[in-house]
Amino acid sequence: MTVMAGLTETHPDVVEPVTVAVIGTGAIGRDLVSKIDRSPALDCRLVAGRNPGSAGLRYAESLGYATTADGIEAVLAAARPFDVVFDATSAAAHLDHWPLLEPLGTLVIDLTPSKVGQMVAPTVTGTSAATGRNVNLISCGGQASVPVVHALAARFPVTYLEVVSTVASDVAGRATRLNLDEYVATTGHAVSTFSGVTDVKAILNISPAVPPATFRTAVHARMAGADLAAVRAVVDRAAEEVRSFAPGFEAVACTAVDDLVTITLQVTAHSDVLPPYAGNLDIINSAAVMVAEQYAARPDRASRTGVTS
Repeated sequence: MTVMAGLTETHPDVVEPVTVAVIGTGAIGRDLVSKIDRSPALDCRLVAGRNPGSAGLRYAESLGYATTADGIEAVLAAARPFDVVFDATSAAAHLDHWPLLEPLGTLVIDLTPSKVGQMVAPTVTGTSAATGRNVNLISCGGQASVPVVHALAARFPVTYLEVVSTVASDVAGRATRLNLDEYVATTGHAVSTFSGVTDVKAILNISPAVPPATFRTAVHARMAGADLAAVRAVVDRAAEEVRSFAPGFEAVACTAVDDLVTITLQVTAHSDVLPPYAGNLDIINSAAVMVAEQYAARPDRASRTGVTS
């Protein structure tokens, strides 16, 4: 795993726009399309779902994009491979999709917790030459917590990490609920991988509260003798880097009781289609778009995939 501490160039110059397709037209797919639409580096050529009446397909049509209810079959049948395919379906579906997409030489950005591809958190890993053609965005909780736990473990003797994310019920769709086991396993694996801490736990709460709860992730870290002011400084630096692509990300609290430090992270959605409390979808989609934009800026991308825009 390639790790880059303190990555600052998250918006490099683009060589030329890349062609992209989106598979999945639920809430996450709809917001993803809206973010792609705002990116000069990404040229959306197809939005593929299964339900011809879905709000996601209607939204993509309203933006003038080609749409289909034939799912991945339409992506595979395209006259030429897309440079990038975003998979915003489910972990189980991605296990079926990847063997079909792999021969195309495209970059697949997986927004499900399938744990098939190389895990990426933009400000921690970047998209170095070592990045494979299947990039996994971990989970919403992973995108919120990994930059912080990575920074903490690099500076302090952390012996235990627990990551507890809370999402509003009405933005936790069917795929999210089906993926709960995969979410917990993949998020925990990412927290351990990027921190080097072996004793970790990941939890996802789906809150039915009214009004809906804004997406939050609490990071509990055991570290003996850590100075709270020093901890807060490390967390604030990590949060500032994440805001380079997800402006609604912030550390709202940092407390310590004995050797247990608790950091509360909150993400407010900056979206054309999501309510502000849907930061869980906003942060993973923002990360996905950033990875695609970083890929578009790589001069070696054509030689790696064998396709061009």
